[in-house]
Amino acid sequence: MNGKQREELFRRLRELNPHPTTELEFASPFQLLVAVILSAQATDVGVNKATRSLFRDAGTPAQMHALGEEGLKRYISSIGLFNTKAKNVIATCALLLERHGGEVPADREALEALPGVGRKTANVVLNTAFGQPTMAVDTHIFRVSNRTGLAPGATPLAVEQALLKRVPAEYLHDAHHWLILHGRYVCTARKPACPACVIRDLCEYRNKTPAE
Repeated sequence: MNGKQREELFRRLRELNPHPTTELEFASPFQLLVAVILSAQATDVGVNKATRSLFRDAGTPAQMHALGEEGLKRYISSIGLFNTKAKNVIATCALLLERHGGEVPADREALEALPGVGRKTANVVLNTAFGQPTMAVDTHIFRVSNRTGLAPGATPLAVEQALLKRVPAEYLHDAHHWLILHGRYVCTARKPACPACVIRDLCEYRNKTPAE
């Protein structure tokens, strides 16, 4: 896929959805951070269902830390891996209070030092909460980038680096949201909706789903 095709790809995605954002529900950088930690191997719908009551009752690091692991588990027990996630979230709350005055740092190194926070989670927080042009490569973005020829790569990091180089600057801030949503609802894993896809003529995927 050449530069003009990449430009056209994002122009169409922006036209379809001018103001994309995460489907996770949050009201602060801290709540976004917790929601993203909880979303690992879980759906956004499932996370939102759990965090509505959690954030209502404990929406700050101090309030959530006061719950303790067992208290937090009662809110998130419907989410996969909730035991490990509860441990990580409570430990993260402690570090935010101890090192950062209860605020979420807008710095990759500081974010990745928090329990349960890897590169992808840090990228989501940096992009969505702080407006930084990062690229959080999840399974959807990895699939779309390779399948379309937009930014092929053998690993999530390779795809991230390729996207940062190839996505036109004016689209970079919102690109990760467009690609996630495209992978979640159109360019799905088993049977992509190629006939309804707005970028199908730009896509290099050889086994496009035929119209029925």
